[in-house]
Amino acid sequence: MTRASRRLLIAGAFAAAFAAALPAAAQNYPSRPIQLIVPWGAGGGTDATARILGSLMEKELGQPVNVVNRTGGSGVVGHAAIASAPPDGYTIGLATVEIGMMHWQGLTELKGDSYTPIGLVNADPAGVQVRADAPYKSVQDLLAAIKANPGKFKASGTGQGGIWHLALAGLLRDQKIDPAAVAWVPSNGAAPGLQDMVAGGIEIAPVSLPEARSLIDAGKVKSLAIMSDKPAALYPQVPTLKSAIGSDWTMAAWRGIVAPKGIPADVRNKLAAVVQKVANSKEYQDFMASRGFGVIYAGPEEFGKFMAKSDAELGATMKAVGIAK
Repeated sequence: MTRASRRLLIAGAFAAAFAAALPAAAQNYPSRPIQLIVPWGAGGGTDATARILGSLMEKELGQPVNVVNRTGGSGVVGHAAIASAPPDGYTIGLATVEIGMMHWQGLTELKGDSYTPIGLVNADPAGVQVRADAPYKSVQDLLAAIKANPGKFKASGTGQGGIWHLALAGLLRDQKIDPAAVAWVPSNGAAPGLQDMVAGGIEIAPVSLPEARSLIDAGKVKSLAIMSDKPAALYPQVPTLKSAIGSDWTMAAWRGIVAPKGIPADVRNKLAAVVQKVANSKEYQDFMASRGFGVIYAGPEEFGKFMAKSDAELGATMKAVGIAK
């Protein structure tokens, strides 16, 4: 054997040894099915979003992406299952806004930085809904009435300390109004809260526009503003808080793909590229539009910053209303 041949043989052996030392996921990812954990139940908006994402991702990845619902503990069980999975890219999850709320309530130590962010894929800002026959022509009129009559108004749309409760409390706080000026009536979600408002039991339902869509279209509810920095595609005529009253307050329920901390960088990059392609695809956009869900995309770094900002805003508001531990 010549010296050159020996060098090639040694170099090949080193290359093989190096490849063997790499995580299996990093060599030929993905080589088997991927599990996509959803922290909420089947049939809901998060589940529907996960299933369209999974079906489109598996076309790009060439492997099945199986949606698994892991419910319980107000979202803690599923979010914990994502965080504690092996960091190999074969278990990912659809994290939701509650990851920035649960640790403030003392339910878990998990928060946004407990994960590897992959891509933000959805955000549905809170709106300010009232009955169609309410005397308020604008959100400014409503806020002035609340300020002049603290304790007169009631609102609903989620449980105590839920995302829509915090959306309204944060808006009131931003406008130098005591959040306690509007009593919160806990409900099992936006639908019962809206029905209670239509029936006259409450005055305000600060839920998302997609959730209020059927009653808005039926002429029973009107939206005075949206808690976003840009108008909603669903109802572009509804003003943002910025344009209506000059407020920078925003709040939205959001969903994004995350993985356990420590996954290989090349696996993260491949997942991020696939999620970006899927989020920008016509199939995904059409599906979300058909349900009135907001489409937004942010890559890993921006998504990580987004989660940190959301966490800080939620924590400040939860402290202000006395539900942070």
